[in-house]
Amino acid sequence: MTKLLLRALAGETLPTPPIWMMRQAGRYLPEYRATRAQAGDFLSLCYNPELAAEVTLQPIRRFGFDAAILFADILLVPQALGADLWFVQGEGPRLSTITSAADLSALKPADDVHETLSPIYETVRILAGELPPQTALIGFAGAPWTVATYMIAGRGTPDQGPAHAFKAADRSAFAALIDRITEATILYLSAQIEAGAEVVKLFDSWAGSLAGDDFDAFAVAPARRIIAALKTRHPGIPVIAFPREAGDRYVGFARATGADCVALDNSVDAEWAARNVQVDGCVQGNLAPHHMVTGGPDLKAEAQRITRALRGGPHVFNLGHGITPDADPDNVARMIEAVRSA
Repeated sequence: MTKLLLRALAGETLPTPPIWMMRQAGRYLPEYRATRAQAGDFLSLCYNPELAAEVTLQPIRRFGFDAAILFADILLVPQALGADLWFVQGEGPRLSTITSAADLSALKPADDVHETLSPIYETVRILAGELPPQTALIGFAGAPWTVATYMIAGRGTPDQGPAHAFKAADRSAFAALIDRITEATILYLSAQIEAGAEVVKLFDSWAGSLAGDDFDAFAVAPARRIIAALKTRHPGIPVIAFPREAGDRYVGFARATGADCVALDNSVDAEWAARNVQVDGCVQGNLAPHHMVTGGPDLKAEAQRITRALRGGPHVFNLGHGITPDADPDNVARMIEAVRSA
């Protein structure tokens, strides 16, 4: 029997949507924290195939999600291109910065990324052999704009100001950086698929800060190029795209990019999405992550409202963003029960 996630991504309307969660392997789980302590630090965990596979499997064992998503990080691609990458405890990632055409020229060619990223492919191979037969395996990468914002600023920023400034000051160099990331992302995701990923997802976490022609040039066009290349190399591979906080630009995004599913953040209403986005195919989302912290009757009511609103078409139930470290695992179980009983 075809896995539920693959059926939804193929456009099938199911009586109960498949369920998984962004960041489902993470700090809200005590077993994750124990495994990370064993690894020593976050990057060591990402690059240890046995331990990365273990943390990917932990939420599947605990909750029985319909899909597992590879445990890795979107900033491994910049590191593979030659950027320095480290994590500051309690603050997040830091990278060496790309602020000029000269910095860009010092990066490695896209073809060189496999040397650094080969442990990630081994993690995928382990998972492909160990996941339950009904559980789909999702690979992923950051979308080029979002990855570029970190490479330019050297860290996450509230408004992606450094990336917008670079784009305004030297658009050709900025476009060349987007091209380099796009090429590397195609190779990275293709290798994940060859290793056993059945679905891939593009996370454009900062897409919402792009407007007008810039959204078309740096959110839509790279996604379209990546998806077309993957589908040429791997016919039939489903792709989920997540242009977070795209607002009205969610409308038509699947048609513009070739994505099989558009993931929605929790700033858009599920009823609106049913009328305007789901008409083009599968949608994913979009429960607010704070419900995983607060729980209670609101959790059940909102999970069931979203499920019912999107019941008329293909739907993958998920959060509108990643689960937070302060979430209660018991609330995850309650969410799953609410969706499956809606």
